[in-house]
Amino acid sequence: MNIIEVSHLVKEYKKVKKESGLRGTVKNLFVQRAEYVRAVDDISFNIAKGDIVGYIGPNGAGKSTTVKMLSGIMQPTSGEILVHGISPQRDRKRVVKNLGVVFGQRSQLNWHLRLGETFELLKRIYQIDDQTYAHNFGMLNEIFRVDRFIDTPVRQLSLGQRMRGDLVAAMLHSPEILFLDEPTIGLDVEAKYSVRKFIKEINQQRGTTIILTTHDLGDIQELCQRVIIINEGKIIEDGSLDELVDKIAPYRHLIIDFYHPATIPHSHAELISVHEARAVYRFRKDEITAARLIEDISRAAPIKEVGLEEAKIDDIIRTVYQQRDALCDR
Repeated sequence: MNIIEVSHLVKEYKKVKKESGLRGTVKNLFVQRAEYVRAVDDISFNIAKGDIVGYIGPNGAGKSTTVKMLSGIMQPTSGEILVHGISPQRDRKRVVKNLGVVFGQRSQLNWHLRLGETFELLKRIYQIDDQTYAHNFGMLNEIFRVDRFIDTPVRQLSLGQRMRGDLVAAMLHSPEILFLDEPTIGLDVEAKYSVRKFIKEINQQRGTTIILTTHDLGDIQELCQRVIIINEGKIIEDGSLDELVDKIAPYRHLIIDFYHPATIPHSHAELISVHEARAVYRFRKDEITAARLIEDISRAAPIKEVGLEEAKIDDIIRTVYQQRDALCDR
């Protein structure tokens, strides 16, 4: 069942071109040349209930613009968005009741109130009953321990404390969908662990659908079942992380330490380096398994230790961008 449906979504911005120099400055006062830039360029996708989807791309790719349109904050130029079959542009109030939104660089907390007062304000805005509020706050507090600074004014919170507060605020009303825009930006290792734990738990326990935009590829590897990659406003990849890895980097590296120096070829693997008693083999995952390769090589020489290296997710994403740029340059 699709909980979010996006069809041919476009967002254009008007950009005024200004001429430089004194003559250009005077001319700009009377004549303005405008051009339209597409931040989101005819994208379509569906998201099923309970999915965790990584929506990633470089700065300026159109990620945050998409999230703002999905949550009804921004109007699209054209195209259609349906959340639970309802358009967030035509009936935003009904849609936002089931949405939680966290923007890593912009807090929804009231700067002038204590953190606890902000939660109480949201309780009234969303008309959360006492029992639901107590249950939700208790569950979220177990993860984030916001009770330790709940009486602190929001303006005095550290970045990590504020992010914890934002995540609690986003989930107090039990939304079915959670948009997280750079939720771990600037956080330390402990805080990132707490955020990732939170995402896993609400997805597993409540079936919350999560759309995650991030530059932290550790978030993607640890959390996302599916990845949508956007660049220059267009979707360039959409599929499971495993499928993306298999498509872009079908190779693995097997590192073998022998008891004695050995050079042992194999018909289904490339011997890419040999140094003293260590050999590194490169092989395709769809042609032979690491276990079979180790078994074959061990027949020729005794093996002391083995190691296996998968492709790094950041290298894979970088390759996707490079391939896309190369196509655009042709």
